[in-house]
Amino acid sequence: MSVLVIAEHSNSSLNIITGSVITAAAQFNTDIHVLVAGEHCQAAAEAARQYQGVSKVLIADNPANAHQLPEALTPLVTELAGNYCAVMAAASTTGKNLMPRVAAILDLAQISDIVTVISPDTFIRPIYAGNALATVQSSDSIKVITVRSSAFPEAEKSAEAKKGGQAELEKIDLSINQDKSLFVSETLVSSERPELASASVVISGGRGLGSAENFSVLERIADKLGAAIGASRAAVDAGYVGNDLQVGQTGKIVAPDLYIAVGISGAIQHLAGMKDSKVIVAINNDADAPIFQIADYGLVGDLFNVLPELESLL
Repeated sequence: MSVLVIAEHSNSSLNIITGSVITAAAQFNTDIHVLVAGEHCQAAAEAARQYQGVSKVLIADNPANAHQLPEALTPLVTELAGNYCAVMAAASTTGKNLMPRVAAILDLAQISDIVTVISPDTFIRPIYAGNALATVQSSDSIKVITVRSSAFPEAEKSAEAKKGGQAELEKIDLSINQDKSLFVSETLVSSERPELASASVVISGGRGLGSAENFSVLERIADKLGAAIGASRAAVDAGYVGNDLQVGQTGKIVAPDLYIAVGISGAIQHLAGMKDSKVIVAINNDADAPIFQIADYGLVGDLFNVLPELESLL
């Protein structure tokens, strides 16, 4: 049987983390189908067709799916799930909202946040804030899985990508009537910086920055490095930045090529969200800060002296 991947998208474009889920799905060594549920989402569906290994893209273009509310997507996914050996989504805010509902309705045990596919029924996932790895085997007929996208590279595009890809495109029309939730509004923050979850360079600030205004120093350095801005939970809770920038166990999981931690002590919850970064640089005035235990390069010093000097050298 095939694997069904739930695409994450904005209707007009496909989120790169969908490509990471497709990489994980490819390790099942079977056909991969991608579900693109939205409204006027043809562009996202065409992008999904470009990935190698995808044999079919299911497009559910319906006004009820416009904002991909989990109450609308759940009945759609559960209706389709019986045709697949596994249903997979990214362990993002969207995936974590949708997949537990699907698992509950299907009376299955969800397998969360996997980082390795050993076989079609055996997986590795982090536990205890990433301090240990658990090998999980499931005997369920349908595996309901969320994937830590930072653990898998984006799937490669097919040679036919410029022509739209070779995957079959199938339109599905299932009636969805749900009155449990209502979309009211959304506020989008536009930025020319890379998306935090997929950036190759991330510079994050913690409570040591002292105020929201002081994050402007990080922003100037980020612009010179082409980096994304992140923050610790302490900085978010203090109101320095919005929670969309939070990195950690209860925030976003990142694994960039370079992670610069500024004024972050290194609480276990934060480390769980960034310790898989290729190179970690820590700047802190406390030589005993836990962040130095995992840092590849550490600088003990006053960040208000270090950052301006760093900026001048870039």
